[in-house]
Amino acid sequence: MAASQQWPEGSREAAEALHRLLTIDNRQWHALKSQPQRRAAEQVAAALVQLLDPANPANAPVATEQRQHAIELLEHGLGWLRGELKDPGCPSHGH
Repeated sequence: MAASQQWPEGSREAAEALHRLLTIDNRQWHALKSQPQRRAAEQVAAALVQLLDPANPANAPVATEQRQHAIELLEHGLGWLRGELKDPGCPSHGH
């Protein structure tokens, strides 16, 4: 890995592909909404995409917006893993 490269080549693309694979879309919502590990994995993958964002340098001396967003996504994922978060219901019902 070159000194100017902060992440291994292709890591951002791999993280984005993983996030796309794990994202629960509208068609899957009813089948997967109550699976805490699946919901957590979706959030952790999103956090990884934020961490690998080129606008978020690994050696930045202060927290970037991407880094803060990654922290929030990780905390949300941990909430699912710990059982602190539950299925909020279908987003298209009850409005």
